[in-house]
Amino acid sequence: MLSAAARSPAGSPGILFLPSDATAPPVEWAIADGLVDYQAAVAEMESRAAAIAEGRAAERVWLVEHPPLYTAGTSARDEDLLAPDRFPVFRTGRGGQFTYHGPGQRVAYVMLDLSRRRRDVRGLVTALEAWLIGTLGRFNVRGETRPDRVGVWVRRPERGDDAEDKIAAIGVRLRRWVSFHGVALNVDPDLEHFSGIVPCGVRRYGVTSLVDLGRPVSMPEVDSMLRAEFERVFGTTDSTP
Repeated sequence: MLSAAARSPAGSPGILFLPSDATAPPVEWAIADGLVDYQAAVAEMESRAAAIAEGRAAERVWLVEHPPLYTAGTSARDEDLLAPDRFPVFRTGRGGQFTYHGPGQRVAYVMLDLSRRRRDVRGLVTALEAWLIGTLGRFNVRGETRPDRVGVWVRRPERGDDAEDKIAAIGVRLRRWVSFHGVALNVDPDLEHFSGIVPCGVRRYGVTSLVDLGRPVSMPEVDSMLRAEFERVFGTTDSTP
């Protein structure tokens, strides 16, 4: 997970991450059926990212759900894995620390060619945050970023003036200026599953979801809003089988 200090204000041109060529093909938009094996997903991402870098494939966003598991980014600390035998643990090359994936969480793997957009890693992270914040806004949830913490956060004033929870994580990797891995938005996962780790190394705050916040939305509803907001920030998409 990459830090995104010095972010552009929401709604400013700085959040846009459009292709530099207005005639560029649309980004493929794919939704997986059922639960996707994590290792198979990583292999698929790496293969597609290589094809994009070589000009053999279009950019792609792949929406999946995984069986319950923990992943460790390149900055993960062993002491933040509190229940090592609870779920499978996968070491991964994305930035960041420990995170959880499982049913009810929408994971979006984002394979974009920054050479076709702009070679700006911080700009990419800012755009991913704007995408998530815009999606949450469509459900009347105010998502926010923090200069010292990655991801998207919501305030919980019912628990105190400074209480807040994390609702979405961001963790990306680049190879030959093509991104992979991406974002994870909590729609209705089992929040207790997060107790086996210190999510993203942050001990002070909790984790929430759209349903936990009183927004009983379905995954297809979330997918529809994710697509609309993605197109606003990143450009047009095209559905794939």
